[in-house]
Amino acid sequence: MCAKEENGEWEMPKENCNGENGGTPHRVNKYACACVMAATIISGIFGYVSGVMAGALLFIKEELLISDLQVELLAGILNVCALPGCTVAGRTSDYLGRRYTIILASVIFLSGSILMGYGSSYLILIIGRSIVGFGVGFALIIAPIYSAEISSPSYRGFLTSLPDVTLNFGFLLGYVSNYFLGKLSLKLGWRTMLVVPAIPSLVLVILMLKLVESPRWLVMQGRVGEAKKVLLLVSNTKEEAEQRLKEIKVAAGIDEKCTQDIVEVPKKTRSGAGALKELFWKPSPPVRRILIAAIGVHVFQQICGIEGILVFSPRVFEKTGIIGKSNLLLATVGIGISQAVFTFISAFLLDRVGRRILLLISAGGVVVTLLGLGVCMTMLEHSKEKQLWAISFIIVFTYICVAFVAIGIGPVTWVYSSEIFPLRLRAQGLGVGVTVNRISSVVVVSSFISIYKKITIGGIFFMYAGITALAWWFYYFLPETKGRSLEDMETIFEKNSKSEIQMKLDYSKVNNAST
Repeated sequence: MCAKEENGEWEMPKENCNGENGGTPHRVNKYACACVMAATIISGIFGYVSGVMAGALLFIKEELLISDLQVELLAGILNVCALPGCTVAGRTSDYLGRRYTIILASVIFLSGSILMGYGSSYLILIIGRSIVGFGVGFALIIAPIYSAEISSPSYRGFLTSLPDVTLNFGFLLGYVSNYFLGKLSLKLGWRTMLVVPAIPSLVLVILMLKLVESPRWLVMQGRVGEAKKVLLLVSNTKEEAEQRLKEIKVAAGIDEKCTQDIVEVPKKTRSGAGALKELFWKPSPPVRRILIAAIGVHVFQQICGIEGILVFSPRVFEKTGIIGKSNLLLATVGIGISQAVFTFISAFLLDRVGRRILLLISAGGVVVTLLGLGVCMTMLEHSKEKQLWAISFIIVFTYICVAFVAIGIGPVTWVYSSEIFPLRLRAQGLGVGVTVNRISSVVVVSSFISIYKKITIGGIFFMYAGITALAWWFYYFLPETKGRSLEDMETIFEKNSKSEIQMKLDYSKVNNAST
């Protein structure tokens, strides 16, 4: 039975209680922003370990005398080991909570980074990189979920894109550290590059012990009273907090009129058991459409080839005729800058322009720039003389291609897939999407060198252009989620499912009438 709360008064910090000092529901809440910024450090670490390896591989290959196949394995093992991380992370975050899952991921990064910094042999590097990869699986799941569940609908696009913003600034920091730490001795330089993530990992553990848990996870555990307190901190007004709590309670199957601080909820709800079965075994039409949308955006984010370009950018530039490690690493810094700047711009556009429009603009731009790269690379490969204009165009097209990915396909994928699943399916549903993302990434990174050796470097860019054109068609049919609450997503996809059924019925009637 649900008893009335004895102390039913809602306490709110003075600066959030009124419109004059506390702002409106459309203003980004400072405490929510602080929570998300802290949590996104985990994404920044992932970005750094991915970006720094692009340059570190040059030095590792020189010192350890490893083959191209071993280089591909060292680069790709990160994403291979992220797969079990993704699988475990969803269920772990449902069981332990979002906050403690972030702490666990930080500890994994800390241990893997220290081992890689030791780097006495290729085997030790593989083991350290594998541990870090497992942490990547956690980071990819938990940062977007925590950000989405802390955020209000009016600014959720901005806050949920921050993990990707931080990830790309991590990439940039990785490229910059390549350039400067590469000037150290061969033995010390790349080892220093790889041990750096241990520092932010330790800082994040300390920060997350001080911050709040996701209010949605607390409600799933029946801890409604704690969820109230958190919502008052991360909402701009008392009314907004009350409304958000009502929606979350309904989504969790709790009577919205219930005023108890602690409510009994089924064990299945608390632990997330049965989520995968609901997703894959006879899902409802809206859930099926949600799953297809989530898997689709994650697949296309990777098979447009962007991660292959990022990881092997020094090798791509080397093919243009740029020589010297210092020059190659400096060229990659431009990629990091382009990616970081345009991901940051995207964060401000998500809640204004919308998710779907940004995806379409992004995919269209990527197709054009990949075609440009393909043409220039093909001309360069068939020319006996060094073509300075072609080299310049290749560098510019690469930067522009990265910018187009960063303004749409990159960040929107994480925002969109973290917000469309119903509460009961969110953590493990996103886990499915990210698992597919990592599989696609493994295929792209581990095959990049092999494919361009078969069809030329120009040919691989033409191939990715064709794939991205297919992605544009897929994005065209996605429903927009801008400004809608997380609890509304099933309704949005249900409407789209009904629209499709109605279109098929109308089409059938027209055919019957014509016959």
